[in-house]
Amino acid sequence: MRRVHLVMALVAGFALLVSAPTVLGQAQGPDTVVLTGAPMGGVKFPHKLHATEHAANKCETCHHPSKTEKPATAPQQKCTDCHTKAAEAPMKTKLQAAFHNPLAKEGTCVNCHLEVNKGGKAAPVKCLDCHKKENK
Repeated sequence: MRRVHLVMALVAGFALLVSAPTVLGQAQGPDTVVLTGAPMGGVKFPHKLHATEHAANKCETCHHPSKTEKPATAPQQKCTDCHTKAAEAPMKTKLQAAFHNPLAKEGTCVNCHLEVNKGGKAAPVKCLDCHKKENK
């Protein structure tokens, strides 16, 4: 009987250890993501840096809740799981617009970068600051 309790305690401890980053509010995910497909070049996105320092460990800062037209299959998904180069029904927002409008004057990424810059820090806001042909 003690052996069963020991095994159960070990399994529970392992489960807690594995889920600790989520429980403690620490972001998970890849260190870096390369967003490809833009004509100006791909964007090397430092996911870990954004998740731990810029988004205050809140995944929903960038990964918005799913829409009823296209329910999420996971709590956080890749943008491209729903947003495609040209919006496909039932989606209304194409991939580029998920990040910024065509002139990069507003949108998820650019709005945040502009706010950071207002605070005295330097976040990239020019197209070629992020989009680079070598990012594949």
